Amino acid sequence: MDKTFTVYVLYSEKHDKIYIGFTSNLPERLRSHNELGKKGWTVRFRPWEVVHMEIFRTKQEAMKREKQLKSGAGRRFIRDIVNRNDNG
Repeated sequence: MDKTFTVYVLYSEKHDKIYIGFTSNLPERLRSHNELGKKGWTVRFRPWEVVHMEIFRTKQEAMKREKQLKSGAGRRFIRDIVNRNDNG
């Protein structure tokens, strides 16, 4: 199978923080955010859980979607997802 790229949204319930990124290996990337990473923004707000993900065929598509999700409208979309998850 061809390599795919996953745009993912992480949420730290403990700190009420959201992180948006993309990767070609989500399990390894999540492990990096939660366990392996020693520096960077996400290290300070552990633990993280995946609350949303979308899969793309190309890196360019994933980067475009990541940028959309980091916009004001994208962040509102993500907050709605987080709020729905919190409310069961």
